[in-house]
Amino acid sequence: MTLPDYVPDDADSEEAAAIVAAVSAHLDAEGEDEETPETWDGKRWAFAGRTEAVLGRTVRPTDGTPTDAWTAAGRADRL
Repeated sequence: MTLPDYVPDDADSEEAAAIVAAVSAHLDAEGEDEETPETWDGKRWAFAGRTEAVLGRTVRPTDGTPTDAWTAAGRADRL
């Protein structure tokens, strides 16, 4: 088994495992920062239909409306 370059040659198996786990966790955390933000694409009309059924008037979320449905529903009077 070949160890990655960041594991010293003199590391025992426990040290090597700890180093690999730490580096893997760090790399996984970096990937989380690059998630695409949630948008209203594909959900705008469904939200508008549900809001119309409840409020009795037509509203449509704008691009600036929060994508969390509960928060958006709380702001429906301003849409």
